[in-house]
Amino acid sequence: MKLEDVEVFVEAVQVGSLAGAARRLSLSAMAASRSLSNLETELGVRLVHRTTRALSPTSDGETFLPHAVALLEGRANALADLRPQGSALTGHLRITTSAAFGRKVVAPMLPAFMLQHPALRVDLITTDEQVDIVAQGIDVAIRIAPLRDNRLVARRLADNPRVLCAAPSYVSAHGSPKSMADLSSHSCLATIGTSHWSFLCGEKSVRQKVAGRFCASSIEAIYEACAAGLGIANLSRWYVQPFLEAGLVKQVDLEDAEPEPLGIWAVYPTSRLVPLKVRMFVETLALQLNR
Repeated sequence: MKLEDVEVFVEAVQVGSLAGAARRLSLSAMAASRSLSNLETELGVRLVHRTTRALSPTSDGETFLPHAVALLEGRANALADLRPQGSALTGHLRITTSAAFGRKVVAPMLPAFMLQHPALRVDLITTDEQVDIVAQGIDVAIRIAPLRDNRLVARRLADNPRVLCAAPSYVSAHGSPKSMADLSSHSCLATIGTSHWSFLCGEKSVRQKVAGRFCASSIEAIYEACAAGLGIANLSRWYVQPFLEAGLVKQVDLEDAEPEPLGIWAVYPTSRLVPLKVRMFVETLALQLNR
């Protein structure tokens, strides 16, 4: 029994399609189909139901799946034990993150990581849309938001403190809010679909309704509107700190509350079989974030 064929079966069941498994494993659709057929022939059972749109395990497939996973985990653990820390990585690593975080944090740290592992290929997909990492064959997503999909497995990498900020021209024209309630009388620049901002009052989390004339799906667009004097923004400190230091915007401090921090998360499609290339990338990013 070839473990490569077993891997195609496990990925196909987890992703829900043979095409998705092929993408994750960097195989052609024909090669993935051949591997699955070879495995079914060797076992003498049908492992999956296949249609043009979906794939699901048969009863025999469900019986075999945990054993298949155990076989692959055994291989992964054996290889990890044999490889000393810092050894070169190989294969194809697919990462997704928001456009701003990808540009300002992930992209700058990738060259050194890839120079250390010259046989590793990396795809960095930056988008402000929520990506289905299972369907798209993504190895790891970096997200800064409350997590909604309970099927996914996440590891918290670092805190993500946020600050209120506004352009000096906005403060000069409209004043600066002193309390959380004062925000209701100010133009607040929120992401599309956001009607409230979360604050900490002591240890209590409180939501404050906000509104303004401009909203966007990108924090970079929100910052540009803020710097131009359109209103108050609630931005991650890793993004806005250089602009604060340059005096392009100024921090707005409230007397009774502070923006509630989010977390920076590494999100995996499954807790099983997290490849060494993914674990090492995540460890490197975590070290970068916590310096």
